[in-house]
Amino acid sequence: MSIAVFHEHPKWNEPLFRELDRRSLEWSSIDASSFEFDPARVGEWDVLVNRMSPSAWTRGHMAAMLKTPEFLRNVESAGIPVVNGSTSYEFELSKRRQLDLLRREQVRHPEGRPVLNSSEILGAAIDLTFPVMVKPNIGGSGAGITEYQTPTELAAAVEAGLLDDLGPDGTGLVQEKLPARDNSIVRVEILGGEFLYAIRLQLQPGSFNLCPADYCDPAQGITNAGDLVRRYIPSDHLIDEAARILDATNADLGGVEYLVNDLDGEAYFYDINALSNFVADAPNVIGFDPFVQLADLIEDRAKRPVLA
Repeated sequence: MSIAVFHEHPKWNEPLFRELDRRSLEWSSIDASSFEFDPARVGEWDVLVNRMSPSAWTRGHMAAMLKTPEFLRNVESAGIPVVNGSTSYEFELSKRRQLDLLRREQVRHPEGRPVLNSSEILGAAIDLTFPVMVKPNIGGSGAGITEYQTPTELAAAVEAGLLDDLGPDGTGLVQEKLPARDNSIVRVEILGGEFLYAIRLQLQPGSFNLCPADYCDPAQGITNAGDLVRRYIPSDHLIDEAARILDATNADLGGVEYLVNDLDGEAYFYDINALSNFVADAPNVIGFDPFVQLADLIEDRAKRPVLA
């Protein structure tokens, strides 16, 4: 079988590469950050694995990130199976679409308002409860998120032009920041529609970077945060909610994050991630290597007949 792994961050994907090598599978790396990347070029693959990160723009790879939907659609049009295809990636690239999905699926979530430019931010925040966060529509690893405790503080930031840059597409969200019980969040990983594992991450002051591989520097790669991350088993209801949310994005693999609101004790889902780097030091943290299960899914997809 021929497997193509599409990505722009080789370091993040080394564990997957090692597992594919361990199985002696025929695979190739498509580095989207290369100047040779042509979104119209489609190879003779049995499966393509989409590992493009929405934070690619923070590493100087914005063009590659924006070309990715076209590339994935071309591959799909050729009848080649894609793990995390164009539909799931479009959710990955839009916090506004994620908010719409959570509303449509009637999932409890922090209230928020979309904005098409920075001039709409103050109006969007009028009926929200502070503190609020302003998020670029295209983010990744917490990129560009800022927090404001009061309307006055937010107005001052707008007036000073601090929120003029809302990321690659110039749009974003103003969203309530709920108090997370025990100052932590939970990330539920779903693979092939089934619960894979969950981790509980301790929040760090002043940081919105909740990289799924424990905590990681978007520019440098994965680092282990030790005691900041623990294996966690959510209730069956929350696992089912996470699986339902991810299924609505057409993602084969992804992580859905929630927090328990300290004001009412209820779980609120707030982020959908179609790229999963998995937890660092997984055998010790969660008891197994999730890249084994991912490789199983990739092999299964590669064995399916090409539809073209």
